[in-house]
Amino acid sequence: MTASKGLEGVVATQSAISSIIDDTLTYVGYDIDDLANNASFEEVVYLLWHQRLPKADELAELKQQLADNMSVPQEVLNHFKTYDIQSVHPMAALRTAVSMLGLFDEEAEEMNPEANYRKAIRLQAKISTVVTAFARIRKGEEPVSPKSDLSYAANFLYMLSGNMPEDIEVEAFNKALVLHADHELNASTFTARVAVATLSDVYSGLTAAIGALKGPLHGGANEQVMKMLTEIGSVDKVDEVINEKLANKEKIMGFGHRVYRKGDPRAKHLREMSQKLTEIRGEEKWYDMSVRIEEIVTGQKNLPPNVDFYSASVYHSLNIDHDLFTPIFAVSRTSGWLAHILEQYSNNRLIRPRAEYIGPDMQKYVPVEER
Repeated sequence: MTASKGLEGVVATQSAISSIIDDTLTYVGYDIDDLANNASFEEVVYLLWHQRLPKADELAELKQQLADNMSVPQEVLNHFKTYDIQSVHPMAALRTAVSMLGLFDEEAEEMNPEANYRKAIRLQAKISTVVTAFARIRKGEEPVSPKSDLSYAANFLYMLSGNMPEDIEVEAFNKALVLHADHELNASTFTARVAVATLSDVYSGLTAAIGALKGPLHGGANEQVMKMLTEIGSVDKVDEVINEKLANKEKIMGFGHRVYRKGDPRAKHLREMSQKLTEIRGEEKWYDMSVRIEEIVTGQKNLPPNVDFYSASVYHSLNIDHDLFTPIFAVSRTSGWLAHILEQYSNNRLIRPRAEYIGPDMQKYVPVEER
């Protein structure tokens, strides 16, 4: 047996959910460009879970189901107040809250397909409320209840700020949710499938996925991009700072991707939204700085931007706290995680790979007094 570091190039399973072939990302065969330009996040959720787009009545039903299940047990929200909420990592709070949700679900241990689908609905609905409630509680504000007549994207922004979002804000956030919904067998998705392949419950699978996304090599790149932009401060300083970083062989966050060679197909959509939003906000410098950084890094290193790079300035322009960028990633990716969890259950086999042993060989036990 020969190991593949990071399982690179290893095909671990078959899936009908999403694919990355020749730098083209598809959800159930639909090109991401087509979906980003036309689909609502709710349509994408249905597509990932059912392997087809919904009819009008099916979409209306899903929207109603999500709206009906957005409320979160008060006990889950109260736990945010039991620790130093100003210092806790938002992903740690989210991980714990999702695990707690399972304690209040009477069907948590039910493993039939119907019960698992109902739990998927509840989790997709509630994770949005959990993230927005955390964001408000740590500021000393009360959580905002969702509105049943708003879309999923609009509801998130409304629950976060307490104000009705503008159409351009909803368009941008919906697009971001669609673009982040699934990405084949990434680290957190694989983690979710490994967890539920033991026939553990949906809540365990999602909690495991959030734990994997928490790591800076998976989630969090867009937060680091925004930190870099803030530190640079203005367009006229970009060349000096980025060239120095490249000379020092520092990693520029938001560039390159293991599975893409010519570029991440999702990046251009958020680049467009970044341009629109920063112009509306009168903060074009964030977009202008990003464009100049892209020109330098791609020109010198042949590394195109990935989805994280321009999502940073998009979320910043939506007045979202920078450390909430990764939890928002989780809100969207929950749709993909749940699709993979349901698919794993439908044709399950315990995931148990082997390891190439590289330790010492043929050792003999020696009594402790003789060592």
